[in-house]
Amino acid sequence: MTSADLGPDLPANAAFVISVAARLVGVHEQTLRYYERAGLLEPARSKGRIRLYSLHDLERVRQIRRLTDEMGVNLAGVEVIMRLTDHIRELEQRIDDLHTEVQRGNAASTRAQAHKGTPTWT
Repeated sequence: MTSADLGPDLPANAAFVISVAARLVGVHEQTLRYYERAGLLEPARSKGRIRLYSLHDLERVRQIRRLTDEMGVNLAGVEVIMRLTDHIRELEQRIDDLHTEVQRGNAASTRAQAHKGTPTWT
């Protein structure tokens, strides 16, 4: 789910209270609480301790539902799958960061090599 799915003017950092979040993903509020107790979901909290669900949280709920409803995975299996999926995303981000770092190093090295042959005039 992206902000475009809900409306073009919705900011990426939108947050929804439990009743709205449950309605958006088609589950009961108690299901969201259960997923939280099971460690599958961690919504933000307001100062008044009200659960606030992000677009990322709603996408996680949809993924949990796909795994349980369509693939027959139990919640213990969902937890393992979600943990591995999160770890893969972190590793992919790290690879992207390292790739960018290497590109910057290569560019700096190329510039240094180009200036190496340039005479210095005094």
